[in-house]
Amino acid sequence: MIVTPRFTRALFAVMAASAASTSIIVAQEMGFEEYEPVSTLVVPEHHLTRAKFPFVDAHNHQWGPRLGAETVDETVADMDRLNLAVMVNLSGGSGDRLKAVIKASKERYPTRFAIFANPSFDGIDDPDYPERTAAQFEADVEAGAQGLKIFKNFGMYVNDAAGHRVQVDDPRLDPLWAKAGELGVPVLIHTGDPHQFWLPHDKYNERWLELKQRPRRKREGEPTFERLLTEQTNVFRKHPETTFIAAHFLWLAHDLDRLGQLMDEIPNMMTELGAVIYEPARQPRQARAFFEKYQDRILMGKDSWAPEEYYVYFRVLETADEYFPYYRKRHAFWSMYGLALPDPVLKKVYFGNALRIIPGIDRSLFPHD
Repeated sequence: MIVTPRFTRALFAVMAASAASTSIIVAQEMGFEEYEPVSTLVVPEHHLTRAKFPFVDAHNHQWGPRLGAETVDETVADMDRLNLAVMVNLSGGSGDRLKAVIKASKERYPTRFAIFANPSFDGIDDPDYPERTAAQFEADVEAGAQGLKIFKNFGMYVNDAAGHRVQVDDPRLDPLWAKAGELGVPVLIHTGDPHQFWLPHDKYNERWLELKQRPRRKREGEPTFERLLTEQTNVFRKHPETTFIAAHFLWLAHDLDRLGQLMDEIPNMMTELGAVIYEPARQPRQARAFFEKYQDRILMGKDSWAPEEYYVYFRVLETADEYFPYYRKRHAFWSMYGLALPDPVLKKVYFGNALRIIPGIDRSLFPHD
């Protein structure tokens, strides 16, 4: 066979076309979970690993083996690197367990942790449940609890003896909310889930990937997102003398106008950033305006303890960086933008607001200007 230049060129053309076709097939077969594009955008970058000011993490959890002395030492070392002055451990429990958590955390580091108590819903049908629970919380505060934390099981999964869901605004809890106000300690309450969990699990759902990877998070029927939101805010309105911290921006970080309206209507409601920083970070102009308007009502919070993940929070709150990634794709596949908050606002979010509403925090750990 005689190989001519023309034949060679034709052969290479066929091979190139075949390779291109193969690449297209591979690309078409790649799933969303595998797609990890690297941005080619060339913009200023500020990779922060330490907060500009000491901060209070008003939403965190430490429990189980993480309460051992050696692990507490490691945790505090990580906190020092982050400039995390005080961690609020929302998983204190009640009674003897609370005392054990306080001892494990504060015996070696008396100023670095604030512990919140958690009530029991056992026996909620008992006639003396309301007064008994309020009295136990008062005892927990006397033992060192600095606030009350309500987990999301209340309102979603806690049932009475007849099997009926106990609503967030159930009057049997009124003495507990009132007791917190009387004692001057805040109530941080997590109600519900992201509203997308109630939407159809289809190609239009922004949390499609999360619901695929965590299918048990899908919500159907009652209680609806709106019902839970109404029950929660009913409690806040009914107890104006109690300070409530609505966890996770009330799951309304995607709708800041609506959240702002509720903040205006309910002056005793605070909120915090735990596990929702990706929402304000994709609407930087509106979010910055929101932070400036409600600068006295927002707390720094992270939720899960993973030191490297704080870096994204610092970058969003402190810098004007553009189009940078979040650390968990199933929560946010979009890119982040920095809010570049002014120092006076940043100080309130990082520590000022927490010092005002959480008793017993050592003020000497923070700037005094």
